[in-house]
Amino acid sequence: MLFRQLFDPESSTYTYLLADPATRQAALIDPVLEQAERDLALLAELGLMLTHVLETHVHADHVTAAGRLRKQTRCRLVASAQGASCADLHVGHCDEVEVGGLKIQVLATPGHTDDSLSYRVEGRVFTGDALLVRGTGRTDFQNGDAGQLHDSITQVLFALPGETLVYPGHDYHGHLVTTIAEERRFNPRLAGKDRAAFISLMAQLRLPPPKKLATAVPANRACGLVPALPAA
Repeated sequence: MLFRQLFDPESSTYTYLLADPATRQAALIDPVLEQAERDLALLAELGLMLTHVLETHVHADHVTAAGRLRKQTRCRLVASAQGASCADLHVGHCDEVEVGGLKIQVLATPGHTDDSLSYRVEGRVFTGDALLVRGTGRTDFQNGDAGQLHDSITQVLFALPGETLVYPGHDYHGHLVTTIAEERRFNPRLAGKDRAAFISLMAQLRLPPPKKLATAVPANRACGLVPALPAA
C-alpha cells in the first residue's frame, strides 16, 4: 500500500492518502478544503486516480474538501448514514470499501459525534477524532456522548491487535502516530479508569467551542459545499 500523512496547520488536521500500487486507485481520508490543490498535485505527481474520499465524521473545526474533490475527480464520497446525506456511499460497522486491491474495513466508533467512523487497513487504523495520541475527542456537541465514546474505544478500537498503528484525525503536540498497545497503557483519559470515571472526566473539560463550529458543520453536512441561500 502506498501511504502518505498530510497536515493542515490551521486546524491541526491530518489527511491521509492511501493507494493501491497495482491499480493506482487512491483514497483520501478527511481532506481539508484549503489543502485541496496540494492533495490534487500530490495525486498527479504520484500518478494516482482518486476514487474515494472517506470522512470520519462531520467536522466542526474545518471545512472538508470532499465536495470539491468530487467535482474535479468524480470520486465517491463515503460517510456514515448519520452524517452527511450528500455522500455517495453510506457505510456502517464492518462494511468494506474497496480501493483497487485495498480492502478498507469500516468501524463504527461514535461518541465524539454520533456519526464517527474509523477505518482499518493493513495494520493501520484511522480513528478520526475518537482516539487521539494520549487523548480522545471531546463529547460536548453534535450528539456527542462520553459513555458511547468510552465503549467505542475500549470495546472496538482497544480490541484490535496491540501492534496496530493508530493514525488520529488531529494532533496538537507534534505526535504523528501511536499504537493500540500504547494507548491502552498510557492514554491518561482511559488507562486505569472505568467508564464512570471517564464520563466524569469528560464532563469537567469545559472546552471553548471550535472557532469554525457555526460555519463548518452546515458546510460539512453539504459535503463541504456551502448551501446556497434561499431566493428572496
